[in-house]
Amino acid sequence: MIGFKQEFLTIKNIEMKQRLNIQEQGQKALRTLYGIGAYMKDSPVERQLRELINFRVSQINACAYCLDMHYKDARANGESEQRLYGLSAWRESPYYTERERAALAWAEAVTKCEVPDEVYEEAKEYFSDQELIDLTLEVTAINTWNRINIAFPNVPGSYQVGDYRIAEKKSALAI
Repeated sequence: MIGFKQEFLTIKNIEMKQRLNIQEQGQKALRTLYGIGAYMKDSPVERQLRELINFRVSQINACAYCLDMHYKDARANGESEQRLYGLSAWRESPYYTERERAALAWAEAVTKCEVPDEVYEEAKEYFSDQELIDLTLEVTAINTWNRINIAFPNVPGSYQVGDYRIAEKKSALAI
């Protein structure tokens, strides 16, 4: 067991080579994702729920930068640490409403590209057609951001609440 821990620490301490900076070099490509973010600001799906979804999908995809970002944004919007800590075991945790549970099941199913009828039916009990469309868009957007941030990593821990808004504004000005 000690050998495993040492090997794990050694692997984790390897520094990754510098990759291209997508925020600097990919602004034209990222505009579409920023557009989704702008659209979602007016979504009937509440922001707190969207942050839970973003955090949970980022857990599934193991995107450290996005976990840092959405943890900070969720906390800034009033989310409790207890609910965030329990999110990876949401089915066993009493902290979530039935609507949130339906959204989390939906987000996990869409992320895994396996959406059974029972997950759809449960989601339809708690979400209007428009909300379900928006919820799906939120899930697909965070999956895309996770993959971008895994391919072209930012330093986890460096995000400050509101940083993405600055990037959105810069991108909008470049149009």
